[in-house]
Amino acid sequence: MKNSSTNPESIEYFKERAEKLEMEKEELEAKLKWYEEQFRLSQQRRFGASSEKSNSDQLSLFNEAEDTANQVAEEPTVETITYQRKKQKGQRDAKLEDLPTETIEYRLSEEEQVCSCCGGNLHEMSQQVRKELKVIPAQVKVVEHVNHIYSCRYCERHEIETPIVSAPMPQSVFPGSLASPSAMAYVMSQKYVEGLPLYRQEKNLERFGVSIPRQTLSNWILHGAHTWLELIYNEMHDQLLQLDIAHADETTLQILSEPGRPAKSNSYMWLYRSGHTDNPIILYDYQQTRAAKHPRRFLDGFQGLLHVDGYPGYNGLPNVTLIGCWSHARRNFREALTALPETATTIYTKAQEGLTFCNKLFDIERELKDASPEERYEKRLERSQPVLDAFSAWLREQTPRVLPKSALGKAIKYCRNQWEQLEAFLVDGRLEIDNNRAERSIKPFVMGRKAWLFSNTMKGAKASAITYSIVETAKENGLNPFHYLCYLFEELPNMDTTDKVKLNQLLPWSPTIPEECRVPNKSK
Repeated sequence: MKNSSTNPESIEYFKERAEKLEMEKEELEAKLKWYEEQFRLSQQRRFGASSEKSNSDQLSLFNEAEDTANQVAEEPTVETITYQRKKQKGQRDAKLEDLPTETIEYRLSEEEQVCSCCGGNLHEMSQQVRKELKVIPAQVKVVEHVNHIYSCRYCERHEIETPIVSAPMPQSVFPGSLASPSAMAYVMSQKYVEGLPLYRQEKNLERFGVSIPRQTLSNWILHGAHTWLELIYNEMHDQLLQLDIAHADETTLQILSEPGRPAKSNSYMWLYRSGHTDNPIILYDYQQTRAAKHPRRFLDGFQGLLHVDGYPGYNGLPNVTLIGCWSHARRNFREALTALPETATTIYTKAQEGLTFCNKLFDIERELKDASPEERYEKRLERSQPVLDAFSAWLREQTPRVLPKSALGKAIKYCRNQWEQLEAFLVDGRLEIDNNRAERSIKPFVMGRKAWLFSNTMKGAKASAITYSIVETAKENGLNPFHYLCYLFEELPNMDTTDKVKLNQLLPWSPTIPEECRVPNKSK
């Protein structure tokens, strides 16, 4: 006798088949929704605005009455409001006051100072001043260092040995080459500050009448970075490890000639930097992989609080407390909101509720921007802690109600997995709510990578990491990268580089840095 569940003519057979088809239908619908979400997200990333700012009024429509109610406010009366535009004088002059000024005066000769009406003498009645910006483009010239050597004629005639004395002359930054401190600094700043690849610099120099192959320019960069700038880099690294608050991030990099690896393999540029309360220190570190051993090695000796973005490679660092990034959490909810179809009622969606929780935390941080660390710590416990508690309860409530692989499901899962790190910013008033400081610091490298695309060798990638570290730290300390590099290449070849005290005087935040290295009218 046949089993009723396998009998094509039985009711049980059709019930089981219907249930199976219903399950397959639900699974296919879930997959379809996921693909639709991914499509809408890809369209947003490709064509939409990149800003992550939220319209707080729009996102809090469901809570507008509670947010805006004020029982002590009086009813408005009708009144006429007039506006008076005030012209602010002296803004342009203030922008120019720190620039060197060249004055050209136009006067009448004594013969011309005669009145055309009566023939009497003219006197100077007033002046009319017109200001212009004069731009002096780069110039290339040859500098000959002629070292005069002296000897004693008497000793030449009467003595066995003749003393030879030469005038003191600065050492070359790259012996045997045409590179001067300014030339080496110019090539580096053009590539790592302005994003100008070496092949374009080669063509640019040809227009100045100088033919220098890009291979030679590359040699200048490698020598300058590994011989001189690495000394400053190592000192900055030592000082970063002495801090108790830092940020970390990483991005991809392509190296064409890595031993044993295809040219298309992804390598990584890691970034480590100081917090906002310390002297700015920005360090890049090239590594072949994204393995956890690299931050463990680089941060060996660091003890404190580390801002990260949720990448598990930072987990397990000894004596380090990880601080999560609320920008990443908020970004996930924004993507979940973007992934919704146009037919969805976006005001009351769960994605919007999650985004509102994140925005409330950021609103509190903006209000506490100018507060002292002690006051910020107290206010966070008073105002941010209740928001975090409510958000945590909301996350637990929503977890079983959303599809795990949907954009909203991923946003909720990220927050729950990172919750210990996300709420860790409450432990110290000096901490930031996000890791945007690291993301901003790694962006110059990302923008430069778009221009020169890749590095040829591992040595070149390490030189890039060192040079980026120097110029980006210089920029954040209010220095002009080109002038600062010139200063380093003039000083380092002519000093005892084993003297730590003298090296510390060359660090970007040192008060002994010459004034001409500083950006005019920009304090640290």
